[in-house]
Amino acid sequence: MVTVLIAGGGTGGHVFPMVAVGDAVRAAAPDARVVYVGTARGIEVRVMGERGDSLELLNVLPLRGGGLSGFVRGAARAGRVLPEARRLVERLDARVVLSLGGYAGGPVSLAARSLGVPVAILEPNSVLGLSNRLLSPLVDRAYVAFPEATRALRPSSVRLFGVPLRRAFARAPYAPREGKLSLLVLGGSQGALALNDIVPRAIAQVAQGRERGVGLDVVHQTGRDREAAVRSLYAELGLADRARVVPFIDDVAEALAAADVVIARAGASTLAELCAVGRPSILIPYPFAADDHQLKNAQSLERASAAVAIAQADATEARLAGEIARLAAAPAHRARMADAAAALATPDAAARVAADLLELARAPRHRALRFPIGGHAARADEAPRRAAMRGDAPPGAALGQEEAG
Repeated sequence: MVTVLIAGGGTGGHVFPMVAVGDAVRAAAPDARVVYVGTARGIEVRVMGERGDSLELLNVLPLRGGGLSGFVRGAARAGRVLPEARRLVERLDARVVLSLGGYAGGPVSLAARSLGVPVAILEPNSVLGLSNRLLSPLVDRAYVAFPEATRALRPSSVRLFGVPLRRAFARAPYAPREGKLSLLVLGGSQGALALNDIVPRAIAQVAQGRERGVGLDVVHQTGRDREAAVRSLYAELGLADRARVVPFIDDVAEALAAADVVIARAGASTLAELCAVGRPSILIPYPFAADDHQLKNAQSLERASAAVAIAQADATEARLAGEIARLAAAPAHRARMADAAAALATPDAAARVAADLLELARAPRHRALRFPIGGHAARADEAPRRAAMRGDAPPGAALGQEEAG
């Protein structure tokens, strides 16, 4: 039995691609064991718990978002958790590790590499995240979705596969309607305060303006614990009968298929889902995303004529109302945007990542790296020697091998 460790988590942008790859691994190799690694503070606890998946938790802190002191605390915690991560990799006899960044990805990947276990990273955004950037010199594979992300990677490691999605996300026919517009508002798994305030007011301007004859209806995902305030705002604006306000949408694929236009942030998973279903969008990137990667993601879709990208600083009620009204009045243009989005889809990304991971898992292990974990340096011949003793490495493996890549 081959064990595949998939580490990351935190938000839906990490967790749902993890799930997609894990499901694809099991589909390709039913005897494979998939184990996820995350932290107690991420949504992986709820998602994997509901699915009945195997989830290991590490007490790791973020490296970004807390300034220099936060980075120092996060780095120190990651260093302290490395021995635990190493024991985890050994206990599960992991044959390959996939990191999606996030809190847990770094320590698990370093621990695996110290044991000679192949390591891969998955970068769904157009800019490498900090964890993936730090790991990139050590990895066997780098699965990316945007060509822009390849610049900082070793060319031989790169696989441009796209963002892995769950099977539910598939192309849905787009039939634009004259005089009707269904809007879907998505703020990501955590919601988006700015969208929760600006979008209802912009929709009210459209409903009251020259486009008031358009049959507008809205489904608005607010994020947990924000539903009541947004529902109250729609009611205050006279839109209570047009808006269905929910804290979280479990079947996003179905909601996308029912929408004419989607208003959303620009996380990589959200954009991949939009493209998989084939829907036009107005994207308002989260302005504090690391390295402003959401803006770069959105601009990539805009260049392909699949979306309208509006920086949050420019996303006034009037500007957003104007874009909604323009799309409402141009069904043929919306259809072209839907086709452009669908042309960017990578529906087989999860299967391709899974197949490549399984190939890595079945390959001979590397020579272990020499760096201190738990107060001692990993022996260079440690992992290959163990593999040879188990009988699952080729003759001579205990003598050490050349680095891959």
